[in-house]
Amino acid sequence: MLIPHDTRIALDTVVDLVNTAPEGDRGDELGDVPSLRTFVRAHDISDVGELTGRDLKAVQEVRARFTAVFSAPDARIAATLINQLVAAAGTTPQLTDHDGYDWHVHYFAPGASVADHLAADCGMALAFIVVAGEQERLRRCEAPDCGRAFVDLSRNRSRRYCDSRTCGNRLHVAAYRARRKEAAG
Repeated sequence: MLIPHDTRIALDTVVDLVNTAPEGDRGDELGDVPSLRTFVRAHDISDVGELTGRDLKAVQEVRARFTAVFSAPDARIAATLINQLVAAAGTTPQLTDHDGYDWHVHYFAPGASVADHLAADCGMALAFIVVAGEQERLRRCEAPDCGRAFVDLSRNRSRRYCDSRTCGNRLHVAAYRARRKEAAG
């Protein structure tokens, strides 16, 4: 699956955004304005002014809607959720070539809020996945104590864990130990 650079960045951003939500014993990683500011800087989200509590609340709402997309049982429901997000953001596609990147499309209006920026750009990246007939690539980690979101970009759609070095390896080691214990009697 060939994914343009800007779409890949937006997919990484939406996954990271969804994974900031509180889950199990993990707290909200976007619980205050400084953490939102850190998220914006870490993802090089351009054209964002001073962030406020209002921005934080709006981004948390957008995050909840993206979380629903990752849980959508089929492409029709995912498409409906994505359409609502993108429409609410007042999408205004524009070609741009900033920060050393070649020409690519931004889907947010100039001066848009950070929530609208995320809803538009990340929503369109998820739309790319649905249009390609690849909605099943939007997954949750199968490790019993994890459940983090990820986009499976493996060639054969076989990825099961958010990170094979942590979740995947931990489960493989546990299974190995269980087999050794059983073999030892």
